[in-house]
Amino acid sequence: MSSLEISLIALLCLVAGFLLGMWLQYLLPEHHLSKESQDTVKLGAGMVATMSALILGLLVSSAKSSFDAVNVSIAQNGARIIQLDHLLAEYGPETRPFRDGLKASVAERVQKIWGKSVPGGTGLQAIEKSTTLLDFQTSLQKLTPATEAQKSLLNQCVQVSSDIWQSRLLIIEEQQEPVPPVFLVLLVFWLTLLFVSFGLFAPRNVTVFAVLLVCAVSVSSAVFLILEMSHPLDGLIKVSSAPLLKALELIGH
Repeated sequence: MSSLEISLIALLCLVAGFLLGMWLQYLLPEHHLSKESQDTVKLGAGMVATMSALILGLLVSSAKSSFDAVNVSIAQNGARIIQLDHLLAEYGPETRPFRDGLKASVAERVQKIWGKSVPGGTGLQAIEKSTTLLDFQTSLQKLTPATEAQKSLLNQCVQVSSDIWQSRLLIIEEQQEPVPPVFLVLLVFWLTLLFVSFGLFAPRNVTVFAVLLVCAVSVSSAVFLILEMSHPLDGLIKVSSAPLLKALELIGH
């Protein structure tokens, strides 16, 4: 399911929670809703709220770390692409086809990740299916250095392209299971219990309903944010394409 679908499910659970709490007001005997009962329920709700806050903070921190890690990897790869183009330029004019191919592959990658929907998949799926870098590394082996300087430059090109390949593999592996599902299930369950306690003693009027609805939307929005940031290459919230766009401006000249 998409991030939006999961967050909508969370919203429905929270709304159902406080509606259930309001409905229980009709079913429970009067002494179950006494001042002492309210105090006990508030203590339990406070404990659940604390646990929910801990899980929510943990998920936000994990999602932000994942987002930042991919963002750093994109920036590093942008710098490596510029370095690789510079090394190829120093090697000699015979590397012009390699430099043109490098620029074309970067432009294609930017289009597939940050552009509109294209055939062959977008985002992480596009990175997983791409074989451009492997083809580039294979083509480098066709170069025959004539001098020691060219041999050194070729070795550096191979090393830089290997670093880009390794960074690509790390991005793929880190995005396979970004958010443990059990964390989300527990979070939504605890928050639903919390909203049940809200509705249990809340006055039944439009203002209270509107406030609880806004709170439910806010919490489900946090779930949406966590899920979106856990998939930095897909969805509505993506890492910046600025490093690769800058690389496109600087390479191939």
